[in-house]
Amino acid sequence: MIAGPDQEIFIFPLNTVLFPGGTLPLKVFEQRYIEMTKACLRDSRPFGVCLIREGREVGTAAVPEPVGCLAVIEQWDMPQFGVFHLVARGGERFRIRETRIAPNHLMSAVVEPIAPDAATDQVDSLCRQVLQAVIEKVGAAQFPAPVRLDDASWVGYRLAEVLPLDARLKQELLETTGAGQRLERLRALLVQQGLKASEA
Repeated sequence: MIAGPDQEIFIFPLNTVLFPGGTLPLKVFEQRYIEMTKACLRDSRPFGVCLIREGREVGTAAVPEPVGCLAVIEQWDMPQFGVFHLVARGGERFRIRETRIAPNHLMSAVVEPIAPDAATDQVDSLCRQVLQAVIEKVGAAQFPAPVRLDDASWVGYRLAEVLPLDARLKQELLETTGAGQRLERLRALLVQQGLKASEA
């Protein structure tokens, strides 16, 4: 959780988009991110995952997209010295207000939370059927428990994760305000692929 609008967190720019509730396995080997991981574990703090807008995952600090998702470390291991294996869980979304780059190129940012989706949005039938088919094919264990096919926000985020979408489109879905609007966008993408609710 973000305590307030002026909380500062570490930022991990990646070539991937993390959604609330999603699972993110990470192999951490760069010294700056090892230090970040140690600090987060020590203080039970989340860090922020943002899609890279400009730059690369390694080397000098990349330019992140302004909207990201908190990541809470749920599991960690160090199978060899200097390498962390992490499993992080997506928390709430946030917007970067300002960034600071340390001498080792580790980025931190003052962020403000983005309000969660309203719980009143209806689940689109096509999106639900497609996601249900995916869950039945790969197994419910591959998705965050419990499976909530009646939750528009959960369905939208999980569908955005599993569909073969460009990272920029996934970022657009992360930034979308409202589960209903996110499902409308996903439904349009599914219909473009020729899918109909009765065929999903």
